[in-house]
Amino acid sequence: MQESINSPEPASGRRWRPLERNERRVVGVLAEKAKTTPDNYPMSLNAVVTGSNQKSNRFPQMTLDEGQVQEALDSLRKSGAVALIQGDSRVEKYRHLLYDWLGVDKTELAVMTELLLRGAQTVGDLRARAARMEPIKDIGELMPIVDRLRQKGLLVYLTAPGRGGVVTHNLYQPQELAKLQAEHGSGDAEQAAPAASSSSYRPPTAPPAPAVAPPSAPAAGELTALRDEVASLKRDLAETREHLESATSELRRELADLKTQLGV
Repeated sequence: MQESINSPEPASGRRWRPLERNERRVVGVLAEKAKTTPDNYPMSLNAVVTGSNQKSNRFPQMTLDEGQVQEALDSLRKSGAVALIQGDSRVEKYRHLLYDWLGVDKTELAVMTELLLRGAQTVGDLRARAARMEPIKDIGELMPIVDRLRQKGLLVYLTAPGRGGVVTHNLYQPQELAKLQAEHGSGDAEQAAPAASSSSYRPPTAPPAPAVAPPSAPAAGELTALRDEVASLKRDLAETREHLESATSELRRELADLKTQLGV
C-alpha cells in the first residue's frame, strides 16, 4: 500500500481517531503509569486526576477536575481506547487499550506515550524521555521506531526529518496540528535553507581572510550549541529529579494506605 509517510492509514484499517486535549492527557497518563508504576495500575478516577495534573513529565501543565477527567474517560471508553474494570476493592478502575487501539508494540507505545504527555520535542529529547518506560539505548535504536510510527500515521515531523528533527504525535485535532506545523515551519526544504545559510555557506564567502572574520562565526556557533546542550542536560536532570520525587511520594502514599489497611 503506497501512502504518504505522514498520512494516517485509511479509516477502515485503523481504530484510532484524533483526540481532544483532555483525552490525550488522560490516556497518556494511563499508558505511562502502566509502565512506570505497574503496582498502582489499573487506576482509579482519583489517581488519573492526580496523574493528569502531575508537575513532572508533563507539558503543558494542566489542572483538570474529576468531572473533566471522567468525561474524557467516558469518551475514550466509547472509542475503545480505555476499559473500565472492577478491582479488588469497590473502587472502579481504568486501563488503556492502546496496544490494539493504536496497533503498536511496547516500545512504540512508550514513544507515543511520551509524545501524548509532552507534545512536540526533538528526537534526542524523545529518546531520553521514552527510555524511562522502555529501554532505548540511543538515537540509532529510536529512529526505526520513529519511522514505523510515521508509516502508521501516528507520528509526524514538524521540521526536517532526521536525528535533529522535531516530532509529535498525529492524534491532535486537525486545527491543532495545523497550528503546530505553522509554528515550526514544517517542510524539509524550509528547514534545510537556514542551515545552509548559517553555517556551511558563510565561510566560503571570505576564503582570503581566514584569520579575521571567519573564525568568529564558527566560534559563536559552537558556543551557542554548547549552551543549548548544557541547558538541555539541566532540563533532563530537573525532570529526572521531579520524576524521582513523584515516585517517592507515590510509594509513601502506598505505604500509608497499607499501614491503614493493616491497622498499624
